[in-house]
Amino acid sequence: MEASAAEKSAESASYTYWVREATRDAAPLPVPKKIEPAELCNQPNQTHLGSAWNRAGTWEEKNLNTWASDRIKELLVSMGFLEFSGGRAEVEEVTRCYGDAFLVIVRNKKRVGYTYELTLKVKGEWLIGGEKKKVKGHLDVLEFTFGELDDLQIQVKLSDEDIPREEQQRISQDLRLFLQPLREKLLQFEEELKAR
Repeated sequence: MEASAAEKSAESASYTYWVREATRDAAPLPVPKKIEPAELCNQPNQTHLGSAWNRAGTWEEKNLNTWASDRIKELLVSMGFLEFSGGRAEVEEVTRCYGDAFLVIVRNKKRVGYTYELTLKVKGEWLIGGEKKKVKGHLDVLEFTFGELDDLQIQVKLSDEDIPREEQQRISQDLRLFLQPLREKLLQFEEELKAR
């Protein structure tokens, strides 16, 4: 008799003791129902952004780094030649394209963003001391982010050190004129990113 009293006190101490005594007027347990593929097609189309698993559009993030890096390189190399008073130059290659680009869906609203740093290899020809000389260098584009292209800055580094200092300053000043076409290409990139 003592054992049954101990068992009863152990049972009453359990947090699920009330489940064992279900009554007739309790709600029935739900029965699973198999959904047929035809039923899925007949459901009304709800407009939602993002993946099929995220119908509520709560939170979803996509990494767009590969697409963004490739697209930035493609756009910047397509700038072509810029003509200056004493020469001309072009972007030969994007040697460094480092950063992140992403698409986020929050509460069924799409938001995009990116942060990048670039190094562009440039080559050109300038009239120096009465003769045309080939000049090579790099344009470093410091960190820039979505919506802040008005603050874009570039630093010019020339590879040829045998050019006189005054001429180096003039060529550097000319190469800084790449800023405006660079800004235009990156604005085009932002528009394409928003459309994704």
